[in-house]
Amino acid sequence: MTDTILIFDTTLRDGEQSPGCSMNLEEKLQVAAQLETMGVDIIEAGFAIASPGDFEAVSEVARQCKTATVASLARAATPDIERAWAAVCHAVRPRIHTFIATSPLHMRVKLNKTPEEVLAAIQQSVSLAANLCPDVEWSAEDATRTDPDFLVRAVEIAIRCGARTINLPDTVGYATPETYGAMFRDVINRVPNADLAIFSTHCHNDLGLAVANTLSAVVNGARQVESTINGIGERAGNAAIEEIAMAIKVRHDVLPVRTNIVSTEITRASRLISGITGFQVQPNKAIVGANAFAHESGIHQDGMIKDAQTYEIMTPESVGLTHSNLVMGKHSGRAAFRQKLEELGYNLGDNAFQDAFGRFKLLADAKKAVYDEDIVALVDDEVLRGHDAIKVKEVEIYCGSNGPQRAILTLEVDGEDKTVTSRGNGPVDALFNAIRMIVPHDSSVMERYEVHAVTGGTDAQAEVSVLLAENGRTTRGRGAHHDTMVASARAYVNALNKMMVKRGRSAVDAVAS
Repeated sequence: MTDTILIFDTTLRDGEQSPGCSMNLEEKLQVAAQLETMGVDIIEAGFAIASPGDFEAVSEVARQCKTATVASLARAATPDIERAWAAVCHAVRPRIHTFIATSPLHMRVKLNKTPEEVLAAIQQSVSLAANLCPDVEWSAEDATRTDPDFLVRAVEIAIRCGARTINLPDTVGYATPETYGAMFRDVINRVPNADLAIFSTHCHNDLGLAVANTLSAVVNGARQVESTINGIGERAGNAAIEEIAMAIKVRHDVLPVRTNIVSTEITRASRLISGITGFQVQPNKAIVGANAFAHESGIHQDGMIKDAQTYEIMTPESVGLTHSNLVMGKHSGRAAFRQKLEELGYNLGDNAFQDAFGRFKLLADAKKAVYDEDIVALVDDEVLRGHDAIKVKEVEIYCGSNGPQRAILTLEVDGEDKTVTSRGNGPVDALFNAIRMIVPHDSSVMERYEVHAVTGGTDAQAEVSVLLAENGRTTRGRGAHHDTMVASARAYVNALNKMMVKRGRSAVDAVAS
């Protein structure tokens, strides 16, 4: 058995299923590029049959990736499998990932199939996929609540029909480390052709045990783990790649295996996903949280001063963190700024670099000191709205204790400037009323509005995220600026642009309606 654990990233598929976490094509390509840089072995790019947009995204990720295997999810149905193959067939390393539920509850309630009908479906679907694609993965949905004898029969059939990766997911986060590890040990020992396949995990975090369950399965023979950046995903999320990779790296004494993850790229990947989705990482999140390497207790600080290993089991640098140095300011030139971007993991084209440098100069004029985190927020914010049809041009706010507050807003809508003045119950309400006046969207509801400071200090940049909901669809928007109101306008407009894409309408149509 190999000692290499393959990392299967499903941020673009399972991660995107988080409410309000959808990404557009450009954002998915950005994420895929960073995942390759980070050393991910398999990228699940989406569910090709779900929509034309999903098919396009899977297809473009498949074309872009040079080293990673690119997979598309497919149900145990001929149209799904054929659509998945059409999306990934031009990849350097294509994979079809097909699945069907195997627990009694799912078979009876969701599929309305008998166990024998499910076994027949496994045989038919895996055989079809194997005839099309040289790399087939099969998943037993809700494996942890499946009858063990039936699971063994299903796995044996899937391998016999051509599946070379067998995934036993904890679909609903039901397992404990002991039971999940025992399931892998039992299946691997009992399935006669188990040596022909790699066994894979896929753990949800409903009980907070996703990473622990994953590592237990690794100890018991799993050699692929399915996970997401920052642990995003449905409900309570998935096992987090960064936690799995660093647990294996730091505790090699009890986990004598390795991954191909370039750990110094972890922080960059985490920030990219956080910026694109608007899902802020909780401060006490392991590995990538703001407090992961922070020490406030006097006893801890004393130990850190004497020897960092007293309270840190890994270095900040090992996960790609850089210490904020006050070296960038209004006198910094293009060469220094380009070098700083490279240190932070950015490789911008000439036009994007010039735009970012111009915004950096404006920021440096407004702030006393520009931190690394400021530059990350600035560049990510610019990248996120590069192709938005609606853009924020000017914001003026008049507020105070004697309301109502007033906002004067100019938006560029498909190249044309539109300016309105509005009032509201507070500056944010006045500002958002102005946006609604220019781009009417009465059926949309703002479900969440969050403001975070990028760094410390009263002159810190603000990062704002909003969640916009409309007829069951949700979109997240994000904006950053040293003025909180400008950041708020950018976040709302970013979400609105994404909503327009989901509606299939142009910004001009929205203004005209």
